[in-house]
Amino acid sequence: MTAIQIGRIIVKTNGREAGKKAVIVDLINQNYVLVTGPKTLTSVRRRKCNVMHLEPTDKLVSVKRDASDGDVSAAIDEAGLKEFMEKVVVPQI
Repeated sequence: MTAIQIGRIIVKTNGREAGKKAVIVDLINQNYVLVTGPKTLTSVRRRKCNVMHLEPTDKLVSVKRDASDGDVSAAIDEAGLKEFMEKVVVPQI
């Protein structure tokens, strides 16, 4: 399993959105990725994140690089992961 790849569902571990889930939509470099919730589903807006502040899950959705929030929402619905995405994970200290 490649942990950091486009379409991988992750949990943010740091910052104001800690515990919320998002989808990787682009790989910027070895340290940063572009993620989106999308905002209407998980309240995580599209932003650049350090991979050290993310925890990958075993879930994967089929999206293309730089997919729009609408495309990501459709892929989440198609995979049947809408309820999974809405649940907030309590970050461990």
